[in-house]
Order: sequence, then C-alpha cells, then structure tokens
Amino acid sequence: MSNGDILVIGSMNMDLVVQTGRYPDKGETIIGKDFDQIPGGKGANQALAVGKLGGSVSFIGACGNDNFGDELLSSLKTGGVNVDNVFRVEENTGIAAITVEEDGDNRIIVVSGANSKLSSSMIDKLEDEIKEVEAILLQMEIPLKTIVHTIELAHQYQTTVILDPAPAQELPEDIYEQIDYLLPNEGELELLLQDYNLTTTQEQVDQLLDWGVGTILLTRGKNGIILYTKGRQEHYKAIEVEAVDTTAAGDSFAGAFAYGLQQGWSEEKAIKFGNQVAALVVTKLGAQSSLPTIEDVEEFKQERGLE
Repeated sequence: MSNGDILVIGSMNMDLVVQTGRYPDKGETIIGKDFDQIPGGKGANQALAVGKLGGSVSFIGACGNDNFGDELLSSLKTGGVNVDNVFRVEENTGIAAITVEEDGDNRIIVVSGANSKLSSSMIDKLEDEIKEVEAILLQMEIPLKTIVHTIELAHQYQTTVILDPAPAQELPEDIYEQIDYLLPNEGELELLLQDYNLTTTQEQVDQLLDWGVGTILLTRGKNGIILYTKGRQEHYKAIEVEAVDTTAAGDSFAGAFAYGLQQGWSEEKAIKFGNQVAALVVTKLGAQSSLPTIEDVEEFKQERGLE
C-alpha cells in the first residue's frame, strides 16, 4: 500500500470515565476515586491515532448538535483529522460509561446515540472519497448494514479494507472475502463464529481464511499479536509496561497499523509499531487523551531500546 489517505468510518463517543479501586458487586454502592470526561469512540480514536502520528486521515461519523459533539469534533481537528464529512444529526452524541479499576482493567457500556444514525445512504453521498482513498478502517459501533455496505463499496474500488470487529457480532459469510485485514481479539473471534461449533482458535481462524479474509491479526493484549494468512503464522510479542488504563489499546494498535501500511512499511514493521503505540497508550488514562505523537513513540523506543 503506497502513501495515500486513510479513511476511518465509525463511532464517536464522549467517554465518561470513573476510576475506582474495584468494581462494585451487584446492589453495592462504593466511592470512586476520580471522574473524567474524555473524547472517545472506537472510530474517532482510530482516526486520531493516525492523525497524531502524522498520517493523512479523514473521518466519517455522526454526532449530535450538542456540546459533546462540538468537543469531539474539536479533539479530532486538533489532532490533524479531516472532519469535513462528519454528519450532525438530531440525536444525542454517543457516550461510553467506563469504569477503570486499579489494575487498569476496564468495563464499558456504550449508548450509541447519533452513531446509530450513520446510514448507508450517508456513505453513498461520500462515494467519491471512498473511491480515492488508499485504505478504509472500520469498527462495529455503527449499524451493521452501514459497515457491510461500506466494505462492498470499498472492494468495488479496490480500496484496502481493515476491519476491527468490535464490539463483535456475526457478519454475512460472503463479506469476509472483501476484507483485507481483520483485527479481532480472542473473544471477538469466538463471537464472530459463535454459531459454527468451532472449538479452537485455529479452527476459527481457518474458517475465516477459508471464507476469504486476506490476513487476520489476532490481538491478545499482553500476549501480543498472532498474524495468520493461508499457510503462514507469525507471533509478535507485546511490550511489557505498567498498565494504567487499557482503554483504546486496540484502537491505537489498529490506527498505528494502518499508519504503518500508509507509510509503505512491511506488515511486520507495521505490527511492531502498532504494539509500541498500544504499549504507550495503556500507560495513560483515557482514550484520546492517551494517544501519542510520532515523537512520543520515538522517545519511548529509545528509552526501551526498541527497533
């Protein structure tokens, strides 16, 4: 993939983040430690990850005509993302209620709001953009019909399709052959194939490759990444860090991987770079607030003696 625009299509949410020592039991009230309001949403996070690294990126999404929408657009613009094609709709901007525990683990509830209004007809209005870009990066916090329609349109124009299938739900079998890169974690991999009685990761991966997915990057948190293609399997180690908050780790990896491909790097180099970015992200609180610049990544690599 040569240099060219990355187009991210997806969700934008305001993250309402509560820090707490532990998650409350059913019916229990506990006192939290801190509260923050941080721009997020899987699509917006991935777009901003590319923008802050210095990549050429545009974002298509939907938000409300409210203060949260204004703040989300401002966050993206400031980070170098083109937001000319974000739709303002008569619906509240999406939110995510996030509880972060002391060990950095999180629990997230998303209320889609305006994200649910991003329709196939809106995407059709922007067909020229899809035709021109080098790659499209998608997630699954917008309507499934819109995702499938976008993949079909991108495939028609031979645009590289990268799908982060989160939050996971079943996709039509015939859409997989139009996906160049699929980036599930282990739980999402199971959910994609929950009706197929496949008991091992290898069986699940083989099924998706048989359906025509180009490359699967199985993200495994602190256990790294496994790349699968037909007849090939490579393991890439994660970088050990002290996790503060794992929010946006997967989003930052997806954005950084797409950025790497945009730079013309090999898959291996792009994956290693994505791992470095994700490691840096989990050392800070929040989604977009934790995303690094290319200078931050270079400094981190120097400190840790990474290639």
